[in-house]
Amino acid sequence: MGNCCEAISNVRKNTNVRVSLPAVCFVWQIAMVVLFGVFIRYDDESDAHWEEFKEENNITSDIENDFYFRYPSFQDVHVMIFVGFGFLMTFLKRYSFSGVGFNFLIAAFGLQWALLMQGWFHALDPNTGKITIGVESLINADFCCAGSLIAYGALLGKVSPVQTLVFTLFGVTLFAVEEYIILDLLHCRDAGGSMVIHAFGGYYGLAISWVLYRPKLKLSKRLNGSVYHSDVFAMIGTLFLWMFWPSFNSAITDHGAGQHRTAINTYIALASSVLTTVAISSASQKRGKLDMVHIQNATLAGGVAMGTAAEFMIMPYGALIVGFLTGIISTFGYLFITPFLEKYLKLQDTCGVHNLHALPGMLGGFTGAIVAAAATESVYSAQGLIDTFDFEDEFAGRSVGTQGGFQAAGTCVAIAFGLVGGALVGLILRIPIWGDPADDNCFDDEVYWEVPEEEEEESIPPVLEYNNHMIEKHQDLSESNFSVEQS
Repeated sequence: MGNCCEAISNVRKNTNVRVSLPAVCFVWQIAMVVLFGVFIRYDDESDAHWEEFKEENNITSDIENDFYFRYPSFQDVHVMIFVGFGFLMTFLKRYSFSGVGFNFLIAAFGLQWALLMQGWFHALDPNTGKITIGVESLINADFCCAGSLIAYGALLGKVSPVQTLVFTLFGVTLFAVEEYIILDLLHCRDAGGSMVIHAFGGYYGLAISWVLYRPKLKLSKRLNGSVYHSDVFAMIGTLFLWMFWPSFNSAITDHGAGQHRTAINTYIALASSVLTTVAISSASQKRGKLDMVHIQNATLAGGVAMGTAAEFMIMPYGALIVGFLTGIISTFGYLFITPFLEKYLKLQDTCGVHNLHALPGMLGGFTGAIVAAAATESVYSAQGLIDTFDFEDEFAGRSVGTQGGFQAAGTCVAIAFGLVGGALVGLILRIPIWGDPADDNCFDDEVYWEVPEEEEEESIPPVLEYNNHMIEKHQDLSESNFSVEQS
């Protein structure tokens, strides 16, 4: 693969997407119109026949419509997808337009395709052949998009907008299939998506990045870093994600105690991960200075790791332990694992999604398996066990030990789908027709955006520029962490 990559990188790439990008956007959007026309319909709670449905089901008030219960959570999740993820990717000094803009593009297309893909697996009426959607469908579509947005983090700065649409098309498809296997066939519980969203999305992006390895990416090293204001914008994304993560994990849980408990456990785990992240970040530097990379990312690891177990009776101290450990593990990932992966496995992970999503997602899945296997009737009550693990119908006789085994198996399925699916999609994205940038032209908005000139540039003196994002952190002590750039 190395020789092949070398040969491809020697060819100057054509980044003109004037034909390919409009063609893909128009054709795929028209396809969505046609497919929605054929398959998508309103469900009973959003259809104009709601009044008749109320009478037939003895519903006395409009407030019992699921919209009023789920919509606040949908709003929070929606903000996370479009604002949280978007601004988290603005840390690169000259790639903020693309970080926010391509995130917007991925999510806008992905949610449409997700409504169809998830509908075919979960909401297709066999009698009418139609998919019915409501507010919970919108939440699940956002969840589905999250997998592709996580994958985008590993590819940030190295792919074209056409490639983002292609890996979103396949990513949403793979997500819908693995979600169906894990949640329906294996009957796993994963309300916050440690397995189906984070482990899958993380390993999906990592596998694509590995296949798309760029041996001469150091030619763009000057732009693969942050400046003061770009890190501040990225921190805005972190804060939105951190604040709304309890809603993300609890958005589709059962009404009542299950949702309440999920929000509490996520809230506590997130708080715990902040302190351990700060501790490890400070301890890793000789003068105890904090690294914004760690604060932007590892502080969220507690929310990722609690995605599966938050609905269970893990207890508040258990949630603290999960956040405590994942904050440490995630920060160590940025310090040691990311440099190791790039040096020895040729895996270029721009945002460090391995440390924020893939690894904490895997740990969260296995944590859920352990907590499920340890569940007892004295802690949950007989009905509580049935409600929490949905031990009904064909799964009524399943034991908690068996459930724990299936939870672990579900985690493995998510990882396998991410790795194998990502490798195959990466091979498709290697075809030289997508308009991706050359190795010396990555991490630059000017490749795909009209960028306004900075008028003040000529009048300001040379500035000290913080250029220290992740891979540049461990430079020789003889080198300064700051560079002077002449205007």
